[in-house]
Amino acid sequence: MVVREKFHGDLKILREKLLEIGRLTHEALSKSIEALQTSNVELALEIIDGDSYVDDLEEEINDLAILLIAKQQPVAIDLRRIIVAIKIASDVERMADFAVNVAKSAIRIGNEELIKPLEHVKKMHDISIEMLSLSLKAYHEEDLVLAKKVAEMDDQVDELYGITIKELLSLAKEKQEAMNQITQLLFVARYLERMADHTTNVAESVFYLVKGKRYDLNE
Repeated sequence: MVVREKFHGDLKILREKLLEIGRLTHEALSKSIEALQTSNVELALEIIDGDSYVDDLEEEINDLAILLIAKQQPVAIDLRRIIVAIKIASDVERMADFAVNVAKSAIRIGNEELIKPLEHVKKMHDISIEMLSLSLKAYHEEDLVLAKKVAEMDDQVDELYGITIKELLSLAKEKQEAMNQITQLLFVARYLERMADHTTNVAESVFYLVKGKRYDLNE
């Protein structure tokens, strides 16, 4: 009985670490778009410096997960909880990397006046960050309805991505002198689109956790 209590206590710690890496990534994503919009290089550097915390936390999650598998030899739902924690941690850490990439683009653009309002980029960011929050809530509550909603929101990001790319490529023809900024904004749009894809992966992991089988929610 004591062994099982320790095991379930460790599972709780694993879940808490996963929610913490989600919180740190959410914070980094919010700051990255702010740094881009306000040309705040100091904030961008803060995001880059803070990424090591996310990396360390992912490593802690992986180490604890491997230890639980090795020592407890869990089966069925408990094993899926551990496997899913590893997978989600990887996806969330990748999103934190994209936040760093956005911060680097903000630094490369510097104090240049933005060639266009970042309306669609900001909207892509807002949807992506909401998807992250909802996907982690779906994980915590093992809520398939919420997970499905997250996957459906990915279509909105894809649509905005297409619009943004067309607008920026059109501007590239008119404003050759701004090619550095246009290139960086193209990268940013791609990072945000990839963030949404990774959040959909989290939603798919929730389905695997609950149902015990893989689902492709991008179909």
